[in-house]
Amino acid sequence: MSAPPPALSTGQAVIAARARFASDPAVSRGRLVPEAESPPRTAFARDRDRIIHSSAFRRLKHKTQVFVYHEGDHYRTRLTHSIEVAQIARSIARALGLDEDLTEALALAHDLGHTPFGHAGERELDALMKPYGGFDHNAQTLRIVTRLEHRYASFDGLNLTWETLEGLVKHNGPLIDAEGHALGHYRESGLPAAIVEYAEVHDLALASWPSAEAQVAALSDDIAYNAHDIDDGLRAHLFEVIDLGDVPLVGTALAEVLKTYPKLDRARLVHETVRRVISAMVGDLLAETNSRAARFTPGSADAVRSLGEPLVAFSLQMRENNRVLQAFLSKRMYRHERVLAITDRARRVIRDLFEAYMADPELLPKDWREDSFTDDRSRFARQVCDFIAGMTDRYALDQHKRLYDLEPLLR
Repeated sequence: MSAPPPALSTGQAVIAARARFASDPAVSRGRLVPEAESPPRTAFARDRDRIIHSSAFRRLKHKTQVFVYHEGDHYRTRLTHSIEVAQIARSIARALGLDEDLTEALALAHDLGHTPFGHAGERELDALMKPYGGFDHNAQTLRIVTRLEHRYASFDGLNLTWETLEGLVKHNGPLIDAEGHALGHYRESGLPAAIVEYAEVHDLALASWPSAEAQVAALSDDIAYNAHDIDDGLRAHLFEVIDLGDVPLVGTALAEVLKTYPKLDRARLVHETVRRVISAMVGDLLAETNSRAARFTPGSADAVRSLGEPLVAFSLQMRENNRVLQAFLSKRMYRHERVLAITDRARRVIRDLFEAYMADPELLPKDWREDSFTDDRSRFARQVCDFIAGMTDRYALDQHKRLYDLEPLLR
């Protein structure tokens, strides 16, 4: 049995031999609608390409993370965030000997189901949809790639491989236990109908862990949003560099930069600190994952799925560091009065649009009216939800102005 690849050390690029537990496109479980292969691309590379060329991916350009699109050109959007996640994820996959194309596909697609106005939009849409099954961005991503994209002659959606769909749905872990009971944040509400309905025709093994590639994509998301939220928060002056001194991981990186470059200007100081935070988290993930690989010795991708716990992980100390950093960002950024004022008004835009379309289907664009289920309130609500969830921040504000003859509320 081959030894696990080494951890990535500072300043050292490691390209590992293919891990025995990597996903292999040559033995993919295939697509719901069978298709001929498309050499020289592998099945996973083809998935990645379809995601990049999708309409939903392009719309991420004008969907925000924390700040609304017109507040400045330098804040992250869902698109720039997804690209950053993909870069981190592909680097980690290469170091671990995993399939880079599958990892990249999952990283690029993980935010396709998000609404306009970030988490504020999602919370409002979920509240409005409570009588009709709620809203969940993970389930919405599945709807987009299996139903809502209308590009191909032979099928709706993107007809992605089983491995990509599996990774999108359960990248954070199993969704149900062995008895079929919902787990995690679905424990109280149950699995979203979109996931349940799709799994009935294409079993995604919801009780098992996902591939190592999906696990890498999920933790790369954590690394990326920690780093860019620090950067964006400082750029917006929601907190200052000195406030990060006592925050584990960030404070250590900051002290190292100040010691090495005592006269560095603020912009470079921030960047040097953030890049060290990313490097520290990546290095920790590689070391912990290699340790687990040596202990569990999974011999295949399916062996990873049946471990009963994640193969790809941070150390206990890094998880604690991450918890403290998230608590800091929650208090000083996500709950900052400036951000809360914006999100409150953003939720109003979503609410006004939903109520208007539900009251009068004729307000919907023609191609969304032709298949309106006005005699089935629940199905029609889901159609309205799909329309709103797919909007960019800019389009939602434009539609609100058109319907209510008001200037955009967030200007």
